Amino acid sequence: QVQLVESGGGLVQAGGSLRLSCAASGRTVNNYYMGWFRQAPGKEREFVGVVSWSAATTSYADSMKGRFTISRDNAKNTVYLQNDNLKPEDTAVYYCAAVQYCSVDECYQTTRWPYWGQGTQVTVSS
Repeated sequence: QVQLVESGGGLVQAGGSLRLSCAASGRTVNNYYMGWFRQAPGKEREFVGVVSWSAATTSYADSMKGRFTISRDNAKNTVYLQNDNLKPEDTAVYYCAAVQYCSVDECYQTTRWPYWGQGTQVTVSS
């Protein structure tokens, strides 16, 4: 089992930045791909991005490229999502997730990820 706890959400003005953290515990998270998703009110949960075991590879949803950056510190069992130039449409609950492996096509699918955090709210005001 892997337990995930997100933090760092809050209220920010449009154009601002936030860095979300996801602290992992349980099994060695070095062996897991770590991903970020988000869910806006009334919408389905959508893929933001993923980082591989050693952080050698990251992949993002096309709409997230350029403003979102995922990184990880395996020594701290923590994954980060840096959100820059935030827009009101980025308002959502942001979730981190873990899976031992996912291919490029699989990572986008929420059903591929067995472990989830409880989420952290990000609200962007205009």
